Amino acid sequence: MHTTRVTAAALAVAAALTLSACGSDSDKGSPVAVVSASAKTKAATVLDRPFEKPDLVLTDTHGKQYSLREQTKGKPTLIYFGYTNCPDVCPLTMSNIAIARKSLPKADQDKLQVVFVTTDPERDTPDSLGKWLKAQDPTFIGLTGDFDRIQAGARSIGIGIDPPKKEKDGSVVSMHGAQVIAFSPKSDEGYVLYGEDTTAEDYTQDLPKLIKGENP
Repeated sequence: MHTTRVTAAALAVAAALTLSACGSDSDKGSPVAVVSASAKTKAATVLDRPFEKPDLVLTDTHGKQYSLREQTKGKPTLIYFGYTNCPDVCPLTMSNIAIARKSLPKADQDKLQVVFVTTDPERDTPDSLGKWLKAQDPTFIGLTGDFDRIQAGARSIGIGIDPPKKEKDGSVVSMHGAQVIAFSPKSDEGYVLYGEDTTAEDYTQDLPKLIKGENP
């Protein structure tokens, strides 16, 4: 698969300015797929300078404290920031990953950690988050907690998120970067990025390599 290398610094700047409003019809929801006019990508963007895994301690869907850095240490990990009331991008992204995960051999399925961190912690309680993720894949890890802490963790890997905002029609929209970051089991660093246009087939092709800590 063709991949494009970009620097983490350039990506962080671009990602912070590119937020997705789930359910929005505007073009503001475009994912970070390029950092210059000439840099074209397929599914995967391999980072020249990987991101350090966020030092986030939040609450999982069982109401227990969960240390993201410690509890995924040495494991191939996909991290995504989104919210359960999102009508389009978030459920599609998680569904695509779930489909791809099920195509893996059982041993590889057990190795892969998929972490969904809510950008709407006020509504995404451990219970509601757990029910939503169970419908996607019961092995997925859901985390919620203090918004400021979540926002800081997202920014540390180049993903911008804004506090949920109530619209005139009463709906609540969470603006967030729609990127999935893959972390290597070898280095625990985030070295591959996927945008919201990534398909289940793309993940199916790449996951076997990501689980080994290889470039897709």
